[in-house]
Parts: sequence; structure tokens; C-alpha cells
Amino acid sequence: MSAIEKAIEFDEARTELEDVLAYHDGDALAAVKSLLNDCRALRALLHDAEHLMSAGYTRKWKPSNEIGG
Repeated sequence: MSAIEKAIEFDEARTELEDVLAYHDGDALAAVKSLLNDCRALRALLHDAEHLMSAGYTRKWKPSNEIGG
């Protein structure tokens, strides 16, 4: 990754962080709680998909709860 790409990625991450904090009126704890709740909800949906989807539906790909899986 080039220095320019890293700078762009950093700026995008900073903007996302600022947006999340602004949504929660600057309350970092509320922002983290909200993000963790979203993560839990998405993991639950992925868990359901992992158990309900057949491999044939997705050409042998199965959803996985593992990072990078």
C-alpha cells in the first residue's frame, strides 16, 4: 500500500469515526456501545445464515463467523 493510499484510508477512517461520535453527541462510550451492539446483531445474522444457507445456494461458499473466512 502506497503512502497516498494509507493517507486516504486514514482520512476515511477518521471521517467515519467523527460521524459516529457526532451521531452520539460526542459521547465516546455511547458510540462504542452502539458499535458493539451492531457487531453482535450482525454476528447473530451471520450465524443464522451460516446454519440456514445450503452450499449449493452459493456455489459451495458458506458464510463464516471467522474474520477473513
